[in-house]
Amino acid sequence: MTQRQWRVAVAGLGTVGAGLVDLISRRPAFAPAGTPVQITAVSARSRSRPRPADISTLPWFDDPVAMAASPDNDIFVELIGGSDGPAKAAVEAALRAGKAVVTANKALIAEHGRELAVLAEANGAPLLFEAAVMGGTPAVKMLREAMVGDEVISVAGILNGTSNYILSEMETSGRGFAEVLAEAKQLGYAEADPSFDVGGIDAAHKISILAALAFGCAPAYAVAEIEGIENIELLDIRLAKDLGYRIKLLASAVRVGDGVSVRVNPALTPLDHPLARTGGALNALFIEGRGIGRIFIQGPGAGAGPTAAAVAADIADVITGALRPVFQRPAGSLATLTPLDPAHAVGRAYLRLIVRDQPGVIAAVSETLAESGVSIDSFLQKSGEDTGRVPIVLTTHTVAAEVLEQAVRRMAALPALLEAPRLIRIAPI
Repeated sequence: MTQRQWRVAVAGLGTVGAGLVDLISRRPAFAPAGTPVQITAVSARSRSRPRPADISTLPWFDDPVAMAASPDNDIFVELIGGSDGPAKAAVEAALRAGKAVVTANKALIAEHGRELAVLAEANGAPLLFEAAVMGGTPAVKMLREAMVGDEVISVAGILNGTSNYILSEMETSGRGFAEVLAEAKQLGYAEADPSFDVGGIDAAHKISILAALAFGCAPAYAVAEIEGIENIELLDIRLAKDLGYRIKLLASAVRVGDGVSVRVNPALTPLDHPLARTGGALNALFIEGRGIGRIFIQGPGAGAGPTAAAVAADIADVITGALRPVFQRPAGSLATLTPLDPAHAVGRAYLRLIVRDQPGVIAAVSETLAESGVSIDSFLQKSGEDTGRVPIVLTTHTVAAEVLEQAVRRMAALPALLEAPRLIRIAPI
């Protein structure tokens, strides 16, 4: 009996696409039971661009949408990127044709996940996106498969390797944000326009997807609270370390009552915590279930090898017939995520003030916080080195976010302050 050969079309031949073509050319029988896989069509913006994988003998499509609809392939792999444009149009064309779609496009899934899930399930077509979050580290499969027997309470971790690299290098090298960012661009860790990474958008796309899988709802990127690392100064990294913390860009999705908090923000993390020890461009994630407890996974979040391996794993799932709802529940019954009311958000915080070196400043700061209802947990004052500028750092006890923000506004009006107060959350871990 002749074994069926699965025909795969690949749109996008950048780092991941070229890595996938190379993987399949070397190991066409990587899927379970040795079912053969063959690349039968490719599409990209440039046909002549040098690539590590040989595509000279492969059928070429200038239009990825036409390739997605072609009857000459069984699985459509979308690696173009972007939440709209040709990536979205090609995925929709493949799903309408009843074809399995595998994508690494976190923006597409985070912003259009519900409508794509409806389209996929209406046409009996799998829609898989393991590579969209944490590259080759199986965060999506962990939530989609391993955790279905439990109730997930929270998901939190480091989901952007570029920001993690920058913060790690700032601490170890003693250089500022702009200098380390420039180096990250030269090394290929950051794009020419790094705003998606350092601004927290990339991590917000990823945590929106994980929140949908964790809580059985549609992705809700539009309601995520996002703060990047652009304003993190070397001074804050040093002062945080003096207090026993390391600053990380954390993404989290937490169920609180009837609401869910989905956010990305810099956060102080205890030095002995696994997330604080996740350095360089690595990603790491905690998943907490009511029955299972806490699970920790760590690994590379990008790169040709890891991400192509994740795409290949999804192709293998298609071949073995794995078919389940895109976001745990039938698309038509997906709940809309209810954002947590800011009035109910609570936590601890780090406050850094630059003040004039004069008597009475500490008393004024303490009095302002007390009048606002904010209790001080720890306090640190550094020498001003005869500059007339003194850094004061304090951490708070647990307080409502709106109370803390009101206190910061009041402190900003103190005559002794030379800069706006710097507020960084302390991770609740």
